[in-house]
Amino acid sequence: MPFPSDIPGLDLQKVEANGVTLNVAMAGNGPALLLLHGWPHSWYLWRPLIPRLAGRFRVIAPDLRGIGGSSKAATGYDLHSLSDDMAALLDTLGIEALAASIGIDAGMPVAWMLGMRHPERVRRMILMEGLLGMLPGAEAFLSQGAPWWFGFHSIPGFAENLLAGREADYLDFFYRNGTAGGKGILPDAHDAFVAAYAQPDAMRCGFEYYRAMPENGRQIAAMVAGRSVTQPTLAIGGGVIGAALHGQLAPICDDLRGEIIADCGHIIPQEQPDALAALIEDFAAR
Repeated sequence: MPFPSDIPGLDLQKVEANGVTLNVAMAGNGPALLLLHGWPHSWYLWRPLIPRLAGRFRVIAPDLRGIGGSSKAATGYDLHSLSDDMAALLDTLGIEALAASIGIDAGMPVAWMLGMRHPERVRRMILMEGLLGMLPGAEAFLSQGAPWWFGFHSIPGFAENLLAGREADYLDFFYRNGTAGGKGILPDAHDAFVAAYAQPDAMRCGFEYYRAMPENGRQIAAMVAGRSVTQPTLAIGGGVIGAALHGQLAPICDDLRGEIIADCGHIIPQEQPDALAALIEDFAAR
C-alpha cells in the first residue's frame, strides 16, 4: 500500500482494541478527530485531508474491522461491535473525548452509534453520504429501491468466491460510478484500495458490512426510540445520497446543520477535499 511520506509526523500503528487489531493512521496534535471510511475504502480515503486537518487537530483514521491492515475478523460487523471497537481504540490511545466523530458511507453509522452509545466521548458528529437504516426522512431516496449490489453482497460466500482474482475490475465500477461525471478517484487512493481488498479474506470482510444491515437496522431503531441526538451534528451530502441523511437526522437531532457539496458525487474526501476540510475545520472547532 502506498505510504504518504509527504504528511509530516504521520504515524501508522497497530492497536489492540475490543479483541481485534486495528491499523490506525494518526497525525497532528490538538483536539481529536476520528475519521471513519466506508466501503470499498480504507483509512487512505482521508489522505487528501490529513495534512490540512493535522495542522489544527489530532487526526485518527483507522481501518475498520476487517479492512486494510486491520484484523480479518469472522464476526462483529454490527454497529454495537464496531462502535465498541472505536471506544476501545480511544481508551488505548488515552483520548477521553473527541472534538468530532466523522464518518462516511459504512463508517457513517459507526460514527453515529459511537456518539449515541458514548455521548460523553463525542462532542460533535459529522456524518456524510450514508443512511441510518430505514429511519423516516429518506423516503424519496429509498423509493428508488436498494442498489443492486446490496443483494449481491448479502449472500454469504457468494460474491467473494465469484470475484476472486477480479477484485480490481469490480471495485473500479464503484470508484467510477461513485464520483461526479465518472471521473474516478485519485490514482494513489485507487492503488491503495485495490491492494487492501485483494488481500486474502478482505472482500468477505467488506461484504460483512452489508450482511449486518438487518441487525444494524434493529440496533438503530432501538437507539432512537424515546431519545434524541444531543450533540451538534453536521450532515454533509454529495451528489448520490445528498439530503436523504439530513432528512433522517432532522426528527432526532436537537442541533442539526446540513450542507451539500457542489460538483461532487459519493466519495467526497477524494473529490472535494478542500471544501470538506473547510466544513470539518469550521464545525469541529466550535
